[in-house]
Amino acid sequence: MAGTTVLGGLGWRAGTVVERRRESASAHTIVLDVPRWQGHDAGQHVDVRLTAPDGYSAVRSYSIASAPHVSRIELTIEELSDGEVSPYLAETIAPGDALEVRGPIGGWFVWRPSQPEPVVLVAGGSGIVPLMAMIRTRAQSESRAPFRLIYSVRSPRSVIYDDELMQRAQPGSGLDVLLAYTRSAPEGWARPPKRIDAELLVEGAFPPDRRPSCYVCGPTPFVEAAANLLIAAGHDASLIKTERFGPSGTA
Repeated sequence: MAGTTVLGGLGWRAGTVVERRRESASAHTIVLDVPRWQGHDAGQHVDVRLTAPDGYSAVRSYSIASAPHVSRIELTIEELSDGEVSPYLAETIAPGDALEVRGPIGGWFVWRPSQPEPVVLVAGGSGIVPLMAMIRTRAQSESRAPFRLIYSVRSPRSVIYDDELMQRAQPGSGLDVLLAYTRSAPEGWARPPKRIDAELLVEGAFPPDRRPSCYVCGPTPFVEAAANLLIAAGHDASLIKTERFGPSGTA
């Protein structure tokens, strides 16, 4: 990716799993203790390398879900039924296991607490992960920048960080959360299940004249559709940053 930067060097580091917890029907968070970790910016990711006893290795990229910490990072992994790496990370790896990581990587799709402007976050599925790092970093830094999250998911069981999002989006928090379901919605939900559209973005986003920074993350077709809708609604294309992942689940 053009503009990509790596902080803390290019070498692989051995991290130790200290916790694994379920975030949704198909996603788990693993908490890694990484010695000499130098922190990260919200929106960055790491490479993860798994090596089999026969020497075969596989590398995948995963967004960091946590706010900056001196020695720990959190990765939220959505299990893919045909995945080579994600089933092991989501269901098998356990506290005490070792995991190699490299990074943090990325210098463009990031949010920093020094940014005072309003922020619009648009997530599709597990695209919520780097955006959650931004939400958590905002809370950690006590930033007063207003945030609005538009989160598109298949069903209520698919919502990652459901309880935490609702807790953080209390009145007066400066964070608004709008959930949009594409396959099935809770009983009585006002909006019928459907894909993200112009009406939803107008309802959930700050108006273009406030010049919000917009961050869009999810599968490639979702990201392209959401970014085009934001531009059509009058948002400045230079203020829209996108991060996308393909069928492999990398991000």
